[in-house]
Amino acid sequence: MSTPAPVKTTEPIERLVVFRHPLISHKLAALRDARTGHRPFRALMSQIAGLMVYEVTRSFETTPVTVQTPMGPAPCARIERPVTVVPVLRAGLGMTDGVLELMPEARVGHLGLVRDERTLLPTTYLKKLPKDLDAGPVILIDPMLATGGSAVEAARILREAGAVDLRMICLVAAPEGVRRLTEADPGLTIYTAALDERTNEKGYILPGLGDAGDRLYGTG
Repeated sequence: MSTPAPVKTTEPIERLVVFRHPLISHKLAALRDARTGHRPFRALMSQIAGLMVYEVTRSFETTPVTVQTPMGPAPCARIERPVTVVPVLRAGLGMTDGVLELMPEARVGHLGLVRDERTLLPTTYLKKLPKDLDAGPVILIDPMLATGGSAVEAARILREAGAVDLRMICLVAAPEGVRRLTEADPGLTIYTAALDERTNEKGYILPGLGDAGDRLYGTG
């Protein structure tokens, strides 16, 4: 897999990684297509998340271990610190299986956030997290980083719950949301499959891919 490069914009955005991998780009094109139904949409979202987490975990700390193979001892490495995956409900669940496919041992927390369509401000209706988030890396998952309101609130909740090593995976991001989140939490790194043009007056990403939750579950 090729190394992701920081996106180039008119203003440099630190702590942002945009993936430039042909397979991710290919699957994202199908995901964006308005003709893609909820069943293939669900599969594509999971597949892209799995491809992205490969690079997101590249800097995880490992511990040297020796493993006995059928032929003798072999020097190896293991991730010893617990990894916690936290999807933002409901759309974040669509990416979780793809991440867990590669890291089945990861713990899963849940954050339920709903956005007021008038004020665009988030309200928390569910928070179920491990008690020791400071024990290892925490990966926040939400397909869309639009205005940044929900992401900022989610990051705040996770920080207050003890998260130290915090990263976010999203499929599509808008510059407004990226800037707002990095200003609110400079220590968080954002990984995205695409940085789009902007958000509209309703807070949707343009060109984006529509409402990820509705397209994921066929409720649109």
